[in-house]
Amino acid sequence: MPAPDVNILSPGRTWLVLVVLFLCTFVLGTAELIVPGMLNLMAADLHVSIPAAGMLVTANALGLALGGPALTALTIKLPKRTILTGALALFVMANLVLVLTDDYSLFIVARVLAGAAQGLSIAAALEVGSSIVPRERMGRAISVVISGFSVSAALGVPLGTLAGQALGWRGTFTAIVVLAALALVAIIGVVPQVPAGGGGVGSQARHAFAPRVLAVLGFGFLLCAAVFAALTYIVPFLEQVTGVSGTLISLFLLAYGAATAFGSFGGGRFADNDAARALIIGSCALAASLLVLFLAGAVAALVVLALLALGVFGMAMVPVMQYRVVTLAGPGAQLAQSLPASFANLGVALGSTAGGVAIGAFSAGAAVLTGFGFACATVVVAWATSFLKPPGRLVAEEPSAAARAACGES
Repeated sequence: MPAPDVNILSPGRTWLVLVVLFLCTFVLGTAELIVPGMLNLMAADLHVSIPAAGMLVTANALGLALGGPALTALTIKLPKRTILTGALALFVMANLVLVLTDDYSLFIVARVLAGAAQGLSIAAALEVGSSIVPRERMGRAISVVISGFSVSAALGVPLGTLAGQALGWRGTFTAIVVLAALALVAIIGVVPQVPAGGGGVGSQARHAFAPRVLAVLGFGFLLCAAVFAALTYIVPFLEQVTGVSGTLISLFLLAYGAATAFGSFGGGRFADNDAARALIIGSCALAASLLVLFLAGAVAALVVLALLALGVFGMAMVPVMQYRVVTLAGPGAQLAQSLPASFANLGVALGSTAGGVAIGAFSAGAAVLTGFGFACATVVVAWATSFLKPPGRLVAEEPSAAARAACGES
């Protein structure tokens, strides 16, 4: 049977596929981010210290950062729906291990595998989303897929944490397994079989790791470092500098979460219009929001506005950066799809570590100032990378190789 013509899906079918991909990333994001909210419960149940339980977060991040690109390279020649179903099946099994075992070492292994499966799923989902829409709407398709992560942070994690406190953390992970299984069934039933395109691993890697692509990945690394240097320690900042506590802190964080969801959906439109310029404007706005947060941290109303801006502009740049990486990678776009998530996780690690050092040496405001320093660096890198162009006319003017193959072109 010939491959379906994914390039001429009806608008309704296209949106249905994107909704399924959104559900997939929502579940993946919730599973990744839920552990900190239940860390004390998991540590007590596993009979380990809080720092040891924190290694479950690190294990997932390392699995995503290293295992995601490795699995993407190994499966580069497989159809994308096949990759998605295999990756989600691995994700389901890894999280089922968390529900059924009490062995800490096995937990670490399962979190690494879950992270690797997540990285592979992200790359495949983005490839599918990019292939089923016209070239001029690719940025918006990417933003729909990626927005599952921001919505998981704004909605999935708070609800999952509440469920964990009420029913136990295993109940939360059981729900994640069920949702992931439903997403798997939906992918099998709805997502078209997008064929593999482009060359082999060697050919893909030459383009995916080209200096022009690495430069934009470096931007993403600094972007996440800037956001998480401040965000990781935003609760002590709100308590010590702004003077709010309890329920008010939750409201501040809810405002930030809603802003990230809004930003992730809107970022795709900016990517389609002018991705390079969008990164410059977004990084300037990010730096400004962190500076206002630092200088006006004692004024609650201005803090809310700064957090809203931080959420909108910080998250809006994520689909723009993904779009920029894919277009600059050209024939290496399939492998390049997996790299932004890896660099983002490394940036999160750097930002949270640097913010922790700053707050330990000085005060809660120092973490925000550290984030501002990283944000200033993103402005410079965004400007420098705005001059970079895709290789030839392959990506700039033609549909993706996967889409051409699906349409039966030679």
